[in-house]
Amino acid sequence: MLPSLAESDPTRPAGGTAAVATDRQGQDGGSQARNLAWLLLVGGLVGLAASFVLAVEKYSLLADPSYVPTCSLNPVLSCGSIMASPQAEAFGFPNPLLGVAGFAVVAATGAALLAGARLAGWFWGGLQVGVTGAVVFVHWLIFSSLYRIGALCPYCMVVWAVTISVFWYVTLRNGEWIASRSMPGIRRAVTAARSLHGVVLTAWFLSISAAILQRFWLYWSTLLG
Repeated sequence: MLPSLAESDPTRPAGGTAAVATDRQGQDGGSQARNLAWLLLVGGLVGLAASFVLAVEKYSLLADPSYVPTCSLNPVLSCGSIMASPQAEAFGFPNPLLGVAGFAVVAATGAALLAGARLAGWFWGGLQVGVTGAVVFVHWLIFSSLYRIGALCPYCMVVWAVTISVFWYVTLRNGEWIASRSMPGIRRAVTAARSLHGVVLTAWFLSISAAILQRFWLYWSTLLG
């Protein structure tokens, strides 16, 4: 009888089907880790750039109240309206400073992972706390922009998108780590979330886009008509 492909292939690890499955899982895990590292690095740099521009624009507006921010394009896309609101200084200082500090940490984490660093569990726990606080804060800002201020900031929306994406994939990574040491039911839930990760993120962004479309529909309709 001829040996099976798994048995005859010298590139496959010893130990039969179980070893092959384990090797494949390791490759998948390594790919996911690299993808997360790149997301943290690129997303962190994009968020850092957007936050830095917002900080510069904010301080330009503070220095000259007549200054018109570069991202004030029309009555809806109006950074000036948002920068002049109390929500723009939720903690007593300009919100973009939080982004400059937070996204710098995110980008540095991605760079460290790509360089081969192995981060301690307490670091991932701290990062989870940070991104969770950030995504809650971002959704408060989204609500405020739509239903309190009545304007949108293009740079802010970049920050929203990056924050949500970073939160989602850091949460998936930490959820998988917890699931590997937990009950089968939790493992299945995390596996299902991982398999639908793109669907969940797309639905999340579409929900926000729908809220924006509905809130400013009268303005958008005048552009179309």
